[in-house]
Amino acid sequence: MNATSEYSAKRKVTLVQARADGAARRDPKEAPEDRIVQACWSCQGPVALGEPFCSSCKAVQPPGQADHFQRLGLPRGFEIDTAMLEKSYFQMQRLLHPDRFATRTPKEKTLSQQQATSLNDAYETLKDPLARAAYLANLMGRDVLKEDGNAPVDPMILMEAMEMREALAEAETAEDVAAVTKRAQGEITDCENELSDAFAAADLEQAASLITRLKYLRKLADDTRARRAELRGRG
Repeated sequence: MNATSEYSAKRKVTLVQARADGAARRDPKEAPEDRIVQACWSCQGPVALGEPFCSSCKAVQPPGQADHFQRLGLPRGFEIDTAMLEKSYFQMQRLLHPDRFATRTPKEKTLSQQQATSLNDAYETLKDPLARAAYLANLMGRDVLKEDGNAPVDPMILMEAMEMREALAEAETAEDVAAVTKRAQGEITDCENELSDAFAAADLEQAASLITRLKYLRKLADDTRARRAELRGRG
């Protein structure tokens, strides 16, 4: 059996399995774009993972097991093309909006609503660097947002957070708060750049540490707005 025949045979097996139970199947030896297929619920034809419509009968499909990157047609990684993210999201939003399915069957209405919800979840996660980093780490096997309180935190991160919080607590003028805000925003930018490097190097430990630091910095930036409002309230 030559390589082409072997590939076709594997793909046929995958399709048969998918048609049998409607579940996605994965074969790591297949080409990435054809790695997972599922059977269309309407015509039983093959539908690639993440495709919202069957190419044969055009029926809207269940959201399935596509991750957020697949759902929006983006390569998996921390660095994303934000213009492409916006373009893909709004194009798919128009196609999947439940109003377009108002005259369809109840199942199609339900599936379009599920697709729209999954699409919104994907967009909200990927457009935010912190949420994107945490989601990507999770896909790589590290639950950095688990609230079990047992994960050790780098002492340097804690020291930095305490120092900046003290500066914010001691801020008595708008200029004082602006200085803390400027420093926090600068550190956030640096942290996001370091996250990009960590993910590019597949250094999950470093990425997890930076995600924790970014969470502290983002919380501090939020608190500077509250402190500014408090000072304005004092007159």
